Amino acid sequence: MTQNANTPKVSIIIPVYNSAKFLKKCIKSILAQSLKDIEIICVDDGSSDNSKEILDQFSKKDSRVKIITQENKGVSAARNAGIKAAGGEFLGFVDADDWVDEKYFEKLYLAAIQNGCNSACAGFKRAKKFSSSAKKKFKKEEVFEGIEQIARAVEIPSQNYVWNKIYNREIWLESGIAFPEGRYYEDMAILLKILHKMESLVSVPGVYYNYRKNQNSTVSKRTRPEFMANAGVEKYKKDFAWAQNELYNYAKSINLPLEKRKDNKKEYIKLFNITILKIYYSKNTVKYRLFGFIPFIVKIRV
Repeated sequence: MTQNANTPKVSIIIPVYNSAKFLKKCIKSILAQSLKDIEIICVDDGSSDNSKEILDQFSKKDSRVKIITQENKGVSAARNAGIKAAGGEFLGFVDADDWVDEKYFEKLYLAAIQNGCNSACAGFKRAKKFSSSAKKKFKKEEVFEGIEQIARAVEIPSQNYVWNKIYNREIWLESGIAFPEGRYYEDMAILLKILHKMESLVSVPGVYYNYRKNQNSTVSKRTRPEFMANAGVEKYKKDFAWAQNELYNYAKSINLPLEKRKDNKKEYIKLFNITILKIYYSKNTVKYRLFGFIPFIVKIRV
């Protein structure tokens, strides 16, 4: 890739849809990055709240914030629009209700450049109301080459997230791969394909992508009553099956052995919105934890 003085090191793409409640924290975390040579491409996907006004405020204060406005087409279309507008060496993705550590993009970028890798991956934390917990972490900086090593490092098929990584933009564009529009589970459908094209990845310890379970997000709405009433659950199930087929069919086409996803069910027993008991259902066991974290009992399922 030919670089010049005006080429941002990372283009950060943020799809925005009715995200006013969390949007400021998201963008502030990116503007505060220790890596200053970035561009922030915010794609307003037809928001009906004041998300656009918030974006306008940030863009007036910082020229690195660029805004694309489109009618509501979904997160995939928003990300695709952001990719087309991006001009950085690398692409990064942040959802509008999430945020990143201060040195997140600097560490990812430097690790990729110094190790000659086309992608880099950090750990991630899930933010709860009063705490956060690491769901993925790396203990050391390590280079992985070839899709089998990469898939194992990022834990495909159980973890299919595009947002805790950066990707060589030129390779992404040359691949011709785009997020599937009008579908849920878009990350699952394309992540393996993209990482296969990248050919190399470096793990980055010590920084995290922080995500929250936003009750107003597209993902959370899938299980809300009004969504179910409109037959959304069927769409959700069909798209999951479709994305899973995309993942495994592609793995088969490149002779990559993948274990089947292990999707364990969880159930929460709450009183006054406080978790009293969390139940984990897996294929062979049922685990009970008081208050969500104190081991209580384990039953063997026959």
